[in-house]
Amino acid sequence: MKSQLNNVTSRLSVVDALRGFALLAIVLLHNLEHYNLYCIPDGWPSWLQWLDKIVWDTTFFTLAGNAYATFSLLFGFSFYIQMRNARARGCDFRMRFAWRMLLLVGFALLHSLFYNGDILMLYAVCGLILIPASAWSNRTLIVLSIVLMCQPFAWGKIIYALLNPEYVDTNSLFVPFAQAAEQAGMHGNVPETLWSNLRDGILYSNLWQVEAGRLSLTPALFMMGMVLGRTEMFVRSERSSSFWRKALLWAVFAAVPLYLLRELVPQHITNITIASYYGIAVPRMFNVASMTILVSLFVLCWFHAGEGYRFQRSVMAYGRMSLTNYITQSIIGVAIYYHCGLGLYDKTGAVACILIGLGIFAMQLMWSRAWLASHKQGPLEWVWKRLTWLATNRAK
Repeated sequence: MKSQLNNVTSRLSVVDALRGFALLAIVLLHNLEHYNLYCIPDGWPSWLQWLDKIVWDTTFFTLAGNAYATFSLLFGFSFYIQMRNARARGCDFRMRFAWRMLLLVGFALLHSLFYNGDILMLYAVCGLILIPASAWSNRTLIVLSIVLMCQPFAWGKIIYALLNPEYVDTNSLFVPFAQAAEQAGMHGNVPETLWSNLRDGILYSNLWQVEAGRLSLTPALFMMGMVLGRTEMFVRSERSSSFWRKALLWAVFAAVPLYLLRELVPQHITNITIASYYGIAVPRMFNVASMTILVSLFVLCWFHAGEGYRFQRSVMAYGRMSLTNYITQSIIGVAIYYHCGLGLYDKTGAVACILIGLGIFAMQLMWSRAWLASHKQGPLEWVWKRLTWLATNRAK
């Protein structure tokens, strides 16, 4: 019994730590992007421009796509844990989870009020697939996930464009809404910015995510996360260690050709439709491979240290309060970069943005540790749980 309890604690700890690092990556990336106000300051000395470019390229190569993918993978894992715990109490969690996703829409609207790059709405919609998927076999989940990760819609568009060269689809429905949201962020006061975020920002973020292939990739990662939970791959054992070593090896083999295809082929594509969808399909597949590399390395390091290395354990509190920290870091970032706040979007290069992002992370990490010293959950996590189990004794 003691061994089982230790396994459960270890598994949840490594997942909290992994989620904390994924959220740290999101904070850094969002700061580099000035929370969707893309701007490179003018007049910097050449050495600082050179350094900014190195920081920008390195950060995006290392983290872009990986943070989102890791977060999505762990969302599916969390669903499995909730299902497992509910079944242990004799409860059917499926309809309760549907209600939980409706509540997530509310959090998405709150987040969208401040930041036009929300991902929670997509999670709430795609999360519903986990309800029927919870009854599917691991084999079915893996096969379907692989198919979705390969971006079948984008490849279908590419094939159609090959057969119909006159067909034009730039895959850019989000652009006018992005432009409107950007103008509000760069020039609007507080009411104008908040209204634009709700009017234009929601359409911008969600249309972009659909057109960027995330409507296919997100449910795939959710289901893979559920499989990892079922098979106890976050529990330290010889079997799980072997799995992560093999996953690392296969991911490296996949990442190398996918990276070459991503970097070398697009300049040779003249058809705008094919170029648009090729630019979605191959990079998303590369993101899956690179995310697998990073997650595998992280978990293997955790297992090697027994209960994780100190640097891994240091962000567990940050990961435990992921919803609270995700929303609050956006509010802080918008207040720093947008015109209605400090307006630093056109005054900060990549180096400065990374330092600001690390500052936000450090502040949130200290707050998370202080909060969790006297509370079981973060404030928004607590609200979400209370509303999830509304009208039941479980909420207490």
